[in-house]
Amino acid sequence: MDKPPRSFWQIWNLSFGFFGIQFGWGLQMANMSAIYEYLGARADQIPILWLAAPLTGLLIQPIVGQASDSTWGPLGRRRPYFLAGAILSSTALILMPRCSALWMAAGLLWILDASINISMQPFRAFVADLLPESQCTQGFAMQSLLIGLSTVIASALPFLLTNVFHMAQTRVAGTIPFTVRFSFYIGAAAFLCAVLWTVFTTKEYPPENMAEFRKQKAERAGIAAGAREILVSIRKMPRTMRQLAWVQISTWLGLFCMWLYFPVAVPRNVFGAPDTNSLLYSAGAEWAGVCFGMYSLVCFAFSFALPAIALKLGRKSTHSLCLIFGGLGLLSVAVIRSKYPLLLSMTGVGIAWASTLSMPYSILSGSLPPGKTGVYMGIFNSFVVIPEIVASLGFGWVMDHLLNNNRLAAVVAGGVFFMLAALLTQKVEDLDDPHLLRKSAPVDADAARLSA
Repeated sequence: MDKPPRSFWQIWNLSFGFFGIQFGWGLQMANMSAIYEYLGARADQIPILWLAAPLTGLLIQPIVGQASDSTWGPLGRRRPYFLAGAILSSTALILMPRCSALWMAAGLLWILDASINISMQPFRAFVADLLPESQCTQGFAMQSLLIGLSTVIASALPFLLTNVFHMAQTRVAGTIPFTVRFSFYIGAAAFLCAVLWTVFTTKEYPPENMAEFRKQKAERAGIAAGAREILVSIRKMPRTMRQLAWVQISTWLGLFCMWLYFPVAVPRNVFGAPDTNSLLYSAGAEWAGVCFGMYSLVCFAFSFALPAIALKLGRKSTHSLCLIFGGLGLLSVAVIRSKYPLLLSMTGVGIAWASTLSMPYSILSGSLPPGKTGVYMGIFNSFVVIPEIVASLGFGWVMDHLLNNNRLAAVVAGGVFFMLAALLTQKVEDLDDPHLLRKSAPVDADAARLSA
């Protein structure tokens, strides 16, 4: 069907739920490794404790994608999944910081990640459903913008509560600081409210041929039929998607190394904290959150410029260049011994993060067959979670036997993976690149406003 162009604020509304979803992710990424160490985990135990995040994504995202392709009701196709995931995620965010043992935190992380994935996966397909091809880059860039904004707030929240709002760092040894707990409560409210905004402000297009839609839905009904469709879709995966898979695998290996070990490397390697009960450790963990906020702030700001840069250089060249900036940022952490230069390192990571959240999906969207966007977006996200599963299962051994539990060395390894991803991006075929087509397809006014 012909999809009419949407205004800046219409694109904002349909993307705003991602603000809440990323608020939940931001709190998790900035705080879970420190929470595990607060509860007594060793450095080599952290990867396996993070296994919940990628494993739930691998199982849930293709299933939710396939199911949402076959859904139509009063709330539309994707919005029922946004809402259900938001309610479950907000509940898990309230319960998570009240954990008093490692097994409780690890178990709740499974529940939290499953719930976030239920909301998150359909949002990628939501953009492709509602926007014309000429606006898809702007739509995914808007998601990057909102993701960056929410992660700035979520990552820095414990630091802000302590240093701006002067909330006391009350904590008994072996428990989670109150500022972290209160941050999770705020995150629960932000998650639910942001998703509700998108649910109530954005309507979906009904299927063009309802009789054909119902016929396809009947054919897809049942677990066996759904699994068969996913397997057939994997076998018929577009060539561009296969090439992007290797880019995603390398990129997310780098990101996972950073998320696992940067929050605990800063307190020990930069602040010099002797153990988790030291005030230096809490201060270092809070500063790591500020650093995560910095890369998210850069992501937010850079997202405005990303569509224009992609139009000028091409999407894959833009993505390669951004990944190089991210790789240099993580590699530089190896020589930093004071806290403020870390903000410059995170600037490079923020540029890479903005591109990672938009360019691969923008390149992918033009190569997908009609009616299969949800299932293919779910399968594509498997290339995010598979490397995380590998890292969760194997990186503990690497830390213990090769890196001598050096958290800083793990962060540097993330920079190496970013550089590899930049090289692999150059092998991707992007047939719908606006850089190649711009002479025959002028940029519309809404795109120009978003990239301004």
